[in-house]
Amino acid sequence: MSERIGFIGLGIMGQGMARNLLKAGFTVMVWNRTTAKMAALAEAGAQMGAHPAEVAAQSDIVITCVSDTPDVEAVILGPDGVSQGAKAGSLVIDCSTISPTATVKIAEKLATQGVAMLDAPMSGGSEGAAKGTLSIMVGGEAKDFERARPVFQAMGQKITHVGAIGAGQTVKLVNQILVVGHALAMSEALLFAQAGGVDLEKTLEAVSAGAAGSWMLSNRAPQIIKRDWRPGFTIDLQQKDVGLILGAANDLGVPLPATSLIFQLYRSLQARGLGEQGNHALIKALENLAGFEVGG
Repeated sequence: MSERIGFIGLGIMGQGMARNLLKAGFTVMVWNRTTAKMAALAEAGAQMGAHPAEVAAQSDIVITCVSDTPDVEAVILGPDGVSQGAKAGSLVIDCSTISPTATVKIAEKLATQGVAMLDAPMSGGSEGAAKGTLSIMVGGEAKDFERARPVFQAMGQKITHVGAIGAGQTVKLVNQILVVGHALAMSEALLFAQAGGVDLEKTLEAVSAGAAGSWMLSNRAPQIIKRDWRPGFTIDLQQKDVGLILGAANDLGVPLPATSLIFQLYRSLQARGLGEQGNHALIKALENLAGFEVGG
């Protein structure tokens, strides 16, 4: 009999992930602060929990997918949190992107109850969550990773056990350095192409298949050209991750000049009220400097 799954956090990523667990045949109980998002999953066959503690009490494996470190601490360790209902022998998988240091501390507290934990942040945007093609980077004990493998396979395509607890979060921050770096390079390239008067779509066709190609370029540059700012991942969430990167880099003594610049560019967009737009709207910060727009 397959293990019962609890899923906490049905946002831009969690919705698709929970649906794919249902499609794979798992029994799933969900909880979300916004009840309407639970109702949508209930129509697809999920049970609804009253709070995270109830979800944990009815589940063998509990997945959390929320926005930031305080949110994870609240749904796992807070009143009516997962730790209040989880049984010894159960497994918590946190798919949020949070502080690696906080992850280790949460795992230590759960371990005192006989509850194991994996940190399993993922990459691939809302498209990957919906299609079940996420890249998932996992930290924790090998035996817990093997136990969770069927669950990960229902949600993702590239699943990598990267080390001990907290290592998943560190690798996710590596991923995010690359994501925002690619976003800045794409934005500068498109700004240059626009100023040079070349056909933007033909330019993309010419460069995407070569050494300059990237997931960001293939998936987000066409959106920029169409002035489509719907988020696969919002500026606010991306900025939260960049803040985590810079905090961890400060602890490690690592200079990250480009990532630091991107943090300031995103901050300028947040100041203009654009935080809910897709992370590819980074180009708007450069357009503001240049005095012209790309595409449209």
